[in-house]
Amino acid sequence: MSEDERFVSGRPKRSDRESIALRPQRLRDMVGQDLVRENLSIIIDAAAARGESIDHVLFYGPPGLGKTSLAYVIANEVNTNIRVTAGPAIERAGDLAAILTHLKKGDILFIDEVHRLGKAIEEILYPAMEDFVLDIVIGKGPAAKTLRLNLPRFTVIGATTRLALLASPLRDRFGARFRLDFYDPAAIEQIVLRAARLLDVEIVGEAAVEIARRARGTPRVGLRLLRRVRDYAEARADGVITLKVTQDALALLEIDHLGLDDVDRRILSTIIEKFGGGPVGLDTIGAAISEESATIMDVYEPYLIQLGFIDRTPRGRACTEHAYHHLGIDFPEDPSAGQQRLL
Repeated sequence: MSEDERFVSGRPKRSDRESIALRPQRLRDMVGQDLVRENLSIIIDAAAARGESIDHVLFYGPPGLGKTSLAYVIANEVNTNIRVTAGPAIERAGDLAAILTHLKKGDILFIDEVHRLGKAIEEILYPAMEDFVLDIVIGKGPAAKTLRLNLPRFTVIGATTRLALLASPLRDRFGARFRLDFYDPAAIEQIVLRAARLLDVEIVGEAAVEIARRARGTPRVGLRLLRRVRDYAEARADGVITLKVTQDALALLEIDHLGLDDVDRRILSTIIEKFGGGPVGLDTIGAAISEESATIMDVYEPYLIQLGFIDRTPRGRACTEHAYHHLGIDFPEDPSAGQQRLL
């Protein structure tokens, strides 16, 4: 199963389009990420008092935590236009030049997956972000000339799930950098309740708590679960989302009480049953479940580590006692015994 096919993936899907209408419009509408919201409020208020555009902003963290939503919120707060693009969509220098020359004073350019910009594109973006100029090379060879165009003061908001892949010169040009962390269940619960009101769906408090507990700390997953539970309630119940309806709907999706799906459980069971609980290298795990080691590290592993199910060791990954108990497997008194039997 690819990451795009996983129901509990934090990455956007076509079926998430309904959730766009559920996005918060203002900072006061947002739930969670309190420190980020407070800092953004200060940046916006200070820029407004000076009559300037806000500084360039970079959001980074796992997918589905609201980086794009925050960009739209900022645009609404400063009452300006926002131009949305993505790193892979800007293939040539001319593409970026066309975007920059159409920006007006105070506009926001939001670049999703900013770490995937090509090096040639970054070279054009550097002076645009720092000095608000665009250097265009006309001609080739000795006859080539550089034409410098002045740009209006604008704001770049970048979003990335891979901060380490962002070039240092580009990263340094963002004056404000914020990490978005996983949400706690109480925040997800409030997001689910707000979305239910907007969707005109009747939901009981216990059901919202259950959805929040299985949302993996990710609002996008929580909203996706809410929509599927709503469908189940309308098709198999009386339209009211109760705790029983929620549990039955999520059982059909094979999402357990901690939000783990079949892929997560397969990774844990592979480490425990095939490799004695570990430690075992990522490449070996990937070969055992027919998955790329990079995908395991970037996509599946963070949540399992957050739950305390996997430990990173110098010799590889190892399952903890919590992982054994979650799968209903007895934890060995000597964890190294299982590994020694495999040698």
